[in-house]
Amino acid sequence: MRAVGLIQFGGPEVLQLVDVPETHAGAGEVRIRVHASTVNPTDTTLRRGGRADSLRGVPPPYVPGMDVAGVIDEVGSGVPGFRVGDKVMAMVVNHASHGGYRESIVLAADSVVRIPSNATLIEAATLPMNALTARQSLDQLALKPGQMLAVTGAAGCYGGYVVQLAKVDGLRVIADASAADEALVRALGADIVVPRGNAVAANIRQAAPGGVDGLADGSFQSEHAAGAVCDGGSFVSVRGWAGNERGITFHKTSVRSYNHRADLLNRMRELVEAGKLTLRVAATYAPEKAADAHRRLEAKGTRGRLVIVW
Repeated sequence: MRAVGLIQFGGPEVLQLVDVPETHAGAGEVRIRVHASTVNPTDTTLRRGGRADSLRGVPPPYVPGMDVAGVIDEVGSGVPGFRVGDKVMAMVVNHASHGGYRESIVLAADSVVRIPSNATLIEAATLPMNALTARQSLDQLALKPGQMLAVTGAAGCYGGYVVQLAKVDGLRVIADASAADEALVRALGADIVVPRGNAVAANIRQAAPGGVDGLADGSFQSEHAAGAVCDGGSFVSVRGWAGNERGITFHKTSVRSYNHRADLLNRMRELVEAGKLTLRVAATYAPEKAADAHRRLEAKGTRGRLVIVW
């Protein structure tokens, strides 16, 4: 069975088509004939060797990919609610050759949900990991309706979902953006948009002199952003940066712990169907061109996700 993987870590050129064993659905599992695999920054981290320690002693190929959408072609025993032919999406907790860049994958049924009724398989593949990451960040911040949240990197997929989910939660949102992205970020629902850059904390403080109650750091501005948070507030980052100042609580978002949360992913599906979450596809690539997708993502500035189509 075909997959896109790597034998050794390195640049985009190490990605290649590889053969991986066919797998079958066991008890509590479904097998998905994958039609779309989304390319995310975590995939480029894996390719460069950022997870080499966890793969020590594990033979290649290593298959990236944490987002898939496709059609169920096998249902294991003890799986209610799914049947062959259902169009579904899922987050993949990838390890070794078990990654989303493959034409078929077996997953636990409690990590799989149907795609939004108003989305294609390609569009749906961009939702699971990024939306669940944003949801976890907001859960960690635990802000109450009416409180103020700041979001850096709001034009990106994670940041955009944080903005939209925060508005669903009843929060007031200050977001940063370049001049080119300001209209996009406003359309996502930000109440106030400030210029991005190393002065982001000062820019946010101009809009909220007392500081914001929480900040989701989607662009990894770390110490440059922390000054925007009020004393005793909260700061969250997917990279886990933590300062030590003014009683601020620092959180690291690790979305892998939200695997098997079909309840939350179903909620994300409902929000897409209600027009509250936006699916953004920047471009599609054939599996043979996966290296080009990685090059484009690492060049930065992509708005929306790049998707490998099988």
